Amino acid sequence: MSELHWLSAADAAAAMRERRLSPVELTQALLDRIDRLDPHLNAFIRLDRERALEAARVAEREIMGGRMRGPLHGVPVGIKDIIDVAGLPTTCHSRIRLDHVATEDAVAVTRLREAGAIILGKLSTHEFAIGGPCFDLPFPPARNPWNRDHHPGGSSSGSGAGVAAGLFPLALGSDTGGSVRNPASCCGIVGIKATYGLVSRRGIFPLAFSLDHVGPLARTVADCALALDVISGHDLADPGSRPGPKGSVASDLGMGLRGLRIGYVRHFHEQDMPADPEMAAALDEAARLLAAEGAEVRTVTLPDLNLFSAVNRVLLQSEAWAVHATWLRERPGDYAQLTRRRLLAGAFLNAGEYVDAMRLRRRLIAAVEDVFREVDLLLTASAMDPPCRIDDAEAIARTYPRQARTPFNTTGHPALSMMAGRAKNGLPLALQFAGRYWDEKTLLRAASGYERATQWHELHPELESIA
Repeated sequence: MSELHWLSAADAAAAMRERRLSPVELTQALLDRIDRLDPHLNAFIRLDRERALEAARVAEREIMGGRMRGPLHGVPVGIKDIIDVAGLPTTCHSRIRLDHVATEDAVAVTRLREAGAIILGKLSTHEFAIGGPCFDLPFPPARNPWNRDHHPGGSSSGSGAGVAAGLFPLALGSDTGGSVRNPASCCGIVGIKATYGLVSRRGIFPLAFSLDHVGPLARTVADCALALDVISGHDLADPGSRPGPKGSVASDLGMGLRGLRIGYVRHFHEQDMPADPEMAAALDEAARLLAAEGAEVRTVTLPDLNLFSAVNRVLLQSEAWAVHATWLRERPGDYAQLTRRRLLAGAFLNAGEYVDAMRLRRRLIAAVEDVFREVDLLLTASAMDPPCRIDDAEAIARTYPRQARTPFNTTGHPALSMMAGRAKNGLPLALQFAGRYWDEKTLLRAASGYERATQWHELHPELESIA
């Protein structure tokens, strides 16, 4: 218990249930760490210190009175700043929404509170979850704790950086083209987006209605499963929400890899979008290890990765334009230059192109579903390159689109990214698993088996020297 900041959410909650740890003690320890490290990482836009401490005191009194609200009782979490937290601004990291104060919690935040979680504050994001990393915004961009000269991925950048740095054990992010899984990949942690519709998006500023997901980021697969169980559930007020299967997604975490059929989508990173050699080698080593642990790993073929990316791009840009058209006409100068350029692309797409993309999307879904008749899971690349320098705009423009996350926003299948090694420069390497609709249980089982076999989750960035 000497390093409280590296406790998992599950371990912290268990220690509090057994009265070996106080919510106030943990919250204060994390606040002290945030004070020391976050000026160098910029994970937070707004730290809600006093309300977090008051919530911790309430949680402590409840424990002493024999009451536990839920599986996250007393556990501090961070919230991406496109997600509403009552009484706090939801700025979306933008000048346009600096004065917008949320009047109620997003559904996912409500469910976290009902489970006993303590909200620490709002976290950095790319502007409106699309424009970044940028330096012409009201708040600085978050930085990668493994090397602060490099970006932490996005758009849930503060969520990824803060979890990896030990500022909090859990965070919420959003994922429209990979924005939970990108920071998970870049920061060496775990991030999952569930099946489209499993987690309500009510109270979350939209980027693209048909692609948006909400998901947790954590340092362990078990914590991601715990958080996903908490935030999942049908919401009649979210038109994209669907009832999911009953039971906990964490129930099979200990079953291991034996007997699982895993389809390795090599052509994504070998032919369609050739990956950095270190990333490609990490994927091959992961496939070898999965087989050694008892999984059946076979090469499978999907449509060209660039086709998935093109469909995602047309849908995202069209839907984002629908969200932002009025502000782009009336307040274009209040956006960062990069955000404005990315959003304006939607103005030049027509209805026919959008409809064509939706029709092609159905064909891509059918192709993925065909492969899932033969395998239980897919193994693919997440990013094709380790994170580049945060101040190298040319490298960011070149490497950000080089990824294999967008296919599973396009299709809506659940997908998870996690650490798969370290590059020679010390930055994380990553892989991605994708699963059948509503089968987060098997997805998390495979990730947990890989995690136990590798122990990458036990590595942390060296941060003490920066404070």
